[in-house]
Amino acid sequence: MSTFHRISRRTFLRGAGVTLALPLLEAMIPSRAQAAAAPPRRMICINTSLGLHTPNLFPEKAGKDYALTPYLEAIRDFRNDFTVFSGLSHPEVDGGHPAERSYLTAAPHPRADNFKNTISLDQFAIEKLVPDTRFSSLALSSSSSRGLSFTRGGVPIPPEERPSRVFKSMFVEGTANEINTQVQRLKQGESIMDTVMGEAKDFQRGLGKPDRDKLDEYFTAVREVELRMVKAQDWTRRPKPKVDAKPPVDIASATEVPARVRLMIDLMHLALQTDSTRFITFALNGLNAVPIIPGVSSDWHVLSHHGQDPAKLAELKVLEIQQMKLFGELLAKFKGTREEGGTLLDRTIVMFGSNLGNASSHDNKNMPIIVAGGGFKHGQHLAFDPRKNPPLSNLYVQFLRRLGADVNAFGSSTGTIPGFDLA
Repeated sequence: MSTFHRISRRTFLRGAGVTLALPLLEAMIPSRAQAAAAPPRRMICINTSLGLHTPNLFPEKAGKDYALTPYLEAIRDFRNDFTVFSGLSHPEVDGGHPAERSYLTAAPHPRADNFKNTISLDQFAIEKLVPDTRFSSLALSSSSSRGLSFTRGGVPIPPEERPSRVFKSMFVEGTANEINTQVQRLKQGESIMDTVMGEAKDFQRGLGKPDRDKLDEYFTAVREVELRMVKAQDWTRRPKPKVDAKPPVDIASATEVPARVRLMIDLMHLALQTDSTRFITFALNGLNAVPIIPGVSSDWHVLSHHGQDPAKLAELKVLEIQQMKLFGELLAKFKGTREEGGTLLDRTIVMFGSNLGNASSHDNKNMPIIVAGGGFKHGQHLAFDPRKNPPLSNLYVQFLRRLGADVNAFGSSTGTIPGFDLA
């Protein structure tokens, strides 16, 4: 019997307290189906809750020949992999910051006393597609308990902000003693790969070179996540310097924004690569504190309410370019991961944006939206009337159809977005 017929798509490597899901390999696809087989389609939705200063984001010119803005310059290597949208919003979604609750639902008037939310885009997709994955979805947050996912009844799904818990839920299982032992090993710098390496070596025998290369890449990615987690834990144990000053407001590990986001990017990558889930939401929540980013010395929330103050705008630009660079790191990781006939990015819709069109004035119109990957035609700026915004839910309908759902409406949709076509 050939290798192609004896390896299940749901193959795992196991050790004491560890279950390691494997990425899709050629040897998991029956030989007669290899030409027709395609990896699953996925979706990641990201909201940066304190907005993006749109004059630094939106190009002046629509179409493909736009000049790069300061924020798009940070992701210029992926120009042909994303589309910038301006002039979109959720009709009747107002109220400034509370509108983040409606980012993926389009439920109107989120500040109202009688507000009742509706189902979020990711959970709606799950209902329609019923994916056969370990986790139906992952709701993640960079900090705090504010997330983007809501059930059919509008109940918030608590997001996970601790990477160690996400990692443990994906890779560590067993009895309480086995779990504790494995967590202690991680803290001591031992890899989960050490636990399953014997079985991994046996498994790799008989695989073709493409599959062996893919497994090596995957195992390396798992180890890199572990090392980052261990490094983050190490910093929490180090003594902090003493200073003769009052501690600033809200100083906590949440201020290590780039490091926290990078860990979540790594985990999102592993989750989709192993088909542990196909739907991820990530709340990149702002802070009432100073993020640890070179060149930023002011409270993030205060900077977002800049009132056109030049000094605040200058710092805000540094902070938001850092966010764009992190988004670029996600795109690089996904585009650099090969799948059958393409890359992980080709099969993953990635939306990055904000519920705030103008954070300084708490305006929820003209939302900054960038969509990458997913098998759409990209490399363009689709600009719509900023005074008469088409519903953002029209774009959501196109996402759902691309994912394979037979739908004609979602939220406040009235159709689809003209000019945004499949590749």
